[in-house]
Amino acid sequence: MINHFFKSLFWIFILCLFISCKKNEVKSKKAYFRGEIINPSSDYVLLYSGNKIIDTLNLSVDKRFLKKFDSINYGLFKIEHLPENQMIIIESGDSILARANMSDFNGSLFFSGKGAAKNNFLMETYLNLQNEISFLSSKYSLNGKSFNKIIDSLYLEKYTVWKNLIDKNNFSNFTKKITKASFKYPYANRKARYALIRGNSKNIKNDSSYFSYRDKLSYNEEELSFFEPYISYLMSYLSLEALEKGQTFYKAKNNTDFNIKRIEAIKKRINNVKLKNILARAVAFEEIMNSNNQNSHEKFLESYSSINPNQEYYNEIKALNNSLKQMERGRPLPIVMLENNKGQVITSNKALMGQKTVLYFWSQTQMNHFKRNEERAKLYKEKFPNYRFVGISIQPYNQLVRNYQEIMNINVNNQLALVNYQTTTSEWVINLLNKGIILDKNCVILEGFGNFGYEKSFENLLKKHYKIN
Repeated sequence: MINHFFKSLFWIFILCLFISCKKNEVKSKKAYFRGEIINPSSDYVLLYSGNKIIDTLNLSVDKRFLKKFDSINYGLFKIEHLPENQMIIIESGDSILARANMSDFNGSLFFSGKGAAKNNFLMETYLNLQNEISFLSSKYSLNGKSFNKIIDSLYLEKYTVWKNLIDKNNFSNFTKKITKASFKYPYANRKARYALIRGNSKNIKNDSSYFSYRDKLSYNEEELSFFEPYISYLMSYLSLEALEKGQTFYKAKNNTDFNIKRIEAIKKRINNVKLKNILARAVAFEEIMNSNNQNSHEKFLESYSSINPNQEYYNEIKALNNSLKQMERGRPLPIVMLENNKGQVITSNKALMGQKTVLYFWSQTQMNHFKRNEERAKLYKEKFPNYRFVGISIQPYNQLVRNYQEIMNINVNNQLALVNYQTTTSEWVINLLNKGIILDKNCVILEGFGNFGYEKSFENLLKKHYKIN
């Protein structure tokens, strides 16, 4: 009896010890995220949670950074070293090391350490999907059944790799969801884009099973709210919902009425409030960034406000609309701070005043794009010698760029850099590197939304304003 009593006490003690250990294990919420940036374009890395910057990670002398999470459960984050970014998963207990070379960010980004496998899978999946784009571009002429078959085959390849990965790793349910979504929703998006390109869902109704893929998708996944593949698919889905019989997507998408219909589709189809706000914000950006719709933006904003948008998002959209108005023809170019090749900071009006000027933009991490723009600027200059062509780097200068420009014999008097990327891209509405701005000699805007990379179109704009002082 006594032996039985002591045996019982012994096992109770062991059980309590086990439970205590498990509790301590659960309480351990720490995680580490380290990294190294080779050929950096700035001296920091931004870390986002959702659409909020939660930390600025300064690079050390040896180009490394560190983020320690004293308390974390799990989350989807975004790292950004302008102009590149990548989504990453960080969970309790992770100790992740990232390494990237900015001369080829996507091709070089690699993770090691605890928590690396899931993030390498995200990166490799993204690259594989990108590599498939040119292959699939010739397949949109196929009928729905044939196109579906190709996409399903590609999906199965990714699924097999994913299944092998999760079988070998003790992934959390969150990680399983994110990693699977990284290929599940891009392939769903390709099916939706096919329907948009070929017409709308009514035009391919003879392929009765075409849209059966929707049955396996979720339309209210809050955990995927800031995951780009998921949002991209939902935007295509909403476009299909908004497209009317007989409409062509590529014509309809430029109309305010179409974007209002997409807002109505969000109200009707999306129940999750957070997701509803994010999608409405995305539609609003597409509408407001279309300068050709300037006269009907207020009409759109009335519809947008009916969704009871997040106040911060609404203010952001209103500010963007105001910035677009400031970039209209006939207005003075908003004054921002620029940096010359010698590192001297100067106001934009002082740097650009005195001669009719064309501004084009480039990134220090995309030097092939820079070379193409320099070649275009040279050709434009030969045809229109009265213009001054000024290249503007979206990142502050570093010594590597100075050396490169000297070796390439580039006229540094016509090269400047942004001092504050966030402020300037907002005020000048720089949403694409191919943006081109044409100014008169007094820094008044002649064209605020040209496409420097679209040669025929931009040449016509140069010709149009050539005789204006």
